[in-house]
Amino acid sequence: MTFVVTTPSFNGPIELLLQLISSHEVDILDVPIAPIVDAFVAVLKDDAIVIEVEDLSDFLLIAAILVEMKSTRLLPGRDNTEPDEEFVGWEERDVLLARLLELRTYAALSDSFTELFDRAARSIARIKGIDDGFVIDPPDLLAGVSIAQLAAAYLRGIEDKPVPVVRLNHVTVDAVTVAETVVSLAQRLPSMGKITFRKLTEGLLTRIEIIVHFLALLELCKLGHLDLGQGTTFGEVEIEWIDNDDSLNLERIDTYEG
Repeated sequence: MTFVVTTPSFNGPIELLLQLISSHEVDILDVPIAPIVDAFVAVLKDDAIVIEVEDLSDFLLIAAILVEMKSTRLLPGRDNTEPDEEFVGWEERDVLLARLLELRTYAALSDSFTELFDRAARSIARIKGIDDGFVIDPPDLLAGVSIAQLAAAYLRGIEDKPVPVVRLNHVTVDAVTVAETVVSLAQRLPSMGKITFRKLTEGLLTRIEIIVHFLALLELCKLGHLDLGQGTTFGEVEIEWIDNDDSLNLERIDTYEG
């Protein structure tokens, strides 16, 4: 069902009215909304006319759009202001903010001066100096000091200071090296069979010896003389000598400098 509206500036279907207003061919301000709604309510009260739900929802939608469009035109908003006028308002706002900050600075400065005046009011200035008969005799700092003593003090001040020496004779240096441990393990491991790292280092007393043995095992593994394995995470490290060459060249290992 097409609902026909009659206004001073338009006469026809309400859908066409919305289209003309959207294309700016009809001014929304020239279209009164109240008569359109009254005419539609009168149609609803007519028992001889049956209006489908779809037609009723379409009219309500179009009427809501018209009300929104007219309200937007009637009520002042940001779209109704010119950009230049809006920028002028921003400039005035910035000026007011700058003046406010300046006044706050002066107010804080006046508070500081007031606090200084209050503190100064609690102190009493001295109005009289030293008595006339009061004599100050400063001590003679050079009393009893001879010329020879001054010269000796000068020579002590300009003489070269001894360079501090840090002596390390009391520090114990571990003599164990990775190269020596590589040679030692190359001689021992072939006859020990499969062994764990914990068993291999159980007789060592210092941490540096254990670290050096581990590095030596890594170098022998890299050279292809032994196999390292670990069955589980954080488990025992198993060592197995795999070089079956009985004529192992220990002289080549002796020259290792890793």
